Amino acid sequence: MKKVLITGSSSGIGKAITEMFLEKNIPVLGIARQHQKFIHKSELYFPITADLSKIDDLPELTKDILKNHSDIDIFIGNAGFGDFKSIENFSTKQIQNFINLNLISHIVLCRFLVSHMKRYKNGDILFIGSESSLAGKKKATLYSAAKFGLRGFCQALRDEVGTSGVRVCLLNPGLVRTPFFESLNFEPGKLENSAIEPADIAKIIYNLLQTRNGTNIDEVNLSPLINSINFKNTP
Repeated sequence: MKKVLITGSSSGIGKAITEMFLEKNIPVLGIARQHQKFIHKSELYFPITADLSKIDDLPELTKDILKNHSDIDIFIGNAGFGDFKSIENFSTKQIQNFINLNLISHIVLCRFLVSHMKRYKNGDILFIGSESSLAGKKKATLYSAAKFGLRGFCQALRDEVGTSGVRVCLLNPGLVRTPFFESLNFEPGKLENSAIEPADIAKIIYNLLQTRNGTNIDEVNLSPLINSINFKNTP
């Protein structure tokens, strides 16, 4: 492993993955809108401030990153957010911004990263999907649409780049105990086994990357031992 590019590196799952790589002395480029949540003093951490929902800015951003860090050989697409309500309660702008960040940004970044990895005939692309990519449920119309789309993209991309030495993997976790739920009206249950810990996902990703290059682990589904949701009090 030479260098890792991670989106959504300042919080939750992305933060745990970033910390794990840095502990193993692997350089990380972290993309986030706000880096105040994660101030790391390691000389191996390169924070990049960007709003990935601004799709038109991504080609230039990605070209600059690859120009200055040509040794990137791992990309982890983690950035995203949740908004769960009936479809008629979303404005057109909200729908556009949601799909831009949760789906289209990943596709656009890959459009440039894949060319780079193909050139070197080596690379790993991993996405943090969701259990919502496996089954759609009420009030998760946008979230499921984005995650189903991401799953389809991964399957097609894997078939497209395999002969070029590039591996593609999708991880679909259930409830993970992160700040993801701070703005939502529900959260994982209080019991320890009612949520996945971000560090567990980080360990799984590291182990996946240790497999022989000729083996592609297509998809990993994770769930907490106990399915328990706590609905917050609403005024």
